[in-house]
Amino acid sequence: MLSFDQYDKRYGRRDFLKVGSLALGGMSLPGLLAAQASAAAGSGNAVTDKSVIFLFMHGGPSQIETFDPKMTAPSGIRSVTGEIKTKIPGVTFGSTFKKLAALSDKVSIVRSFTTGDSRHDIKPIVHADTFNANLGSIYSRIVGSNDALTGMPTNTALFPQAIDPTAKPPVTQFGNFLSTGTFGSSFAPFVPGAGGQMQQNMKLAIPMNRLDDRRLLLTGLDRIKASGTLGGIDQLRQQAFDVILGGVSEAFDLSKEDPATVARYDTSKLVRADDIDRKWNNHKNYVDNGATLGKLLLLARRLCERGCGFVTLTTNFVWDMHSDVNNAGVAEGMGYMGVPFDHAVSAFIEDVEARGLSDKILLVCCGEMGRTPRLNNKGGRNHWGNLAPLLLSGGGLNMGHVVGQSTRDVGEPLSEPITNKHLISTILHTLFDVGELRITQGVPGEVSRTMASWDPIPGLL
Repeated sequence: MLSFDQYDKRYGRRDFLKVGSLALGGMSLPGLLAAQASAAAGSGNAVTDKSVIFLFMHGGPSQIETFDPKMTAPSGIRSVTGEIKTKIPGVTFGSTFKKLAALSDKVSIVRSFTTGDSRHDIKPIVHADTFNANLGSIYSRIVGSNDALTGMPTNTALFPQAIDPTAKPPVTQFGNFLSTGTFGSSFAPFVPGAGGQMQQNMKLAIPMNRLDDRRLLLTGLDRIKASGTLGGIDQLRQQAFDVILGGVSEAFDLSKEDPATVARYDTSKLVRADDIDRKWNNHKNYVDNGATLGKLLLLARRLCERGCGFVTLTTNFVWDMHSDVNNAGVAEGMGYMGVPFDHAVSAFIEDVEARGLSDKILLVCCGEMGRTPRLNNKGGRNHWGNLAPLLLSGGGLNMGHVVGQSTRDVGEPLSEPITNKHLISTILHTLFDVGELRITQGVPGEVSRTMASWDPIPGLL
């Protein structure tokens, strides 16, 4: 193990600044910050001060047991978990969502949302409608890969390993959450704790065995800073130095959060491993979901506070409720997934409101499809592409609304369908002044044309 002084002599301060590199292609953090500042300047006033957290419910949640229980429908169709009244007159949720029902005035639900097909994939977060790129990559393509003031990655993906190193890695067989389409790998999401490419670059910059004693490293840095030997560096290098000292790393460190807040979000005690039937092949994913969902949402909030504009969050493949060898049915499955979801999302909504961030952070919750109106003979619901649940909260949108209606069997939109394009447009309108962006130099033409041609979800903006 090298002491900091030995390290400083062997590698030099200039090389050390590359520890904080969060870009591809070997660019140092100062260079990255300069590029980001240039990109942000080029976007003029088109970028809002808002951010988006996309909580992807991978596997396909049931529209019926979540936000459209249809208790007037026949047995075998209506919610098997019953219903609970909300604050919105005449509107009920599935009974698993007790906390969300009490906060229904702070969310908006879409009951006519259709994802278009029943395939397992990762639409609408990555889809042909997003140019085959993660939505966050579109954002960072316009604003730059890192926030000019803090060095925070503008586009981040959070998987269970960001909280628990023993968690399973992200499911990749149904799509690449880190895809950048044609925008270039520099705009891929930063992935803490899960071996993303940018994180690998950080490891390559300095072997991890030379960073084991982080306290010694920071002590040495503090000594250099106090001595004034960095006084001659330019502003961007000073900014990079401050980022390395803790600006970015602190945001990813939940030990820096108020313990009471961490406890408020924590979902690990709600569904324990021993409470989940081990006959399901999906047992480990259920465990990871319960253990990490709340803290992942807390981490996402911390990142948005510090300059991250788009966070993709998923706890892996847990919402596939067939009641087969892999997955529990809807009644049992909602106990495994619905309870942590209800707790974590409610904690998030209350937390951001207390911090005055409700209008600044938009939370989007949906999956790739919904579930069949009729239960199968084992008490599960199969794939269904014609209707799916969608919840939005915050972002300055109109809350306390139910958009659209479903048919009596909860299988089709009864009103005008809300599609992936409506959702994508709503997200982009939250992040950008679309009219301003269309005349901004440097914005990909296909993005600006898309924003102009697709309508947001009616009634929310």
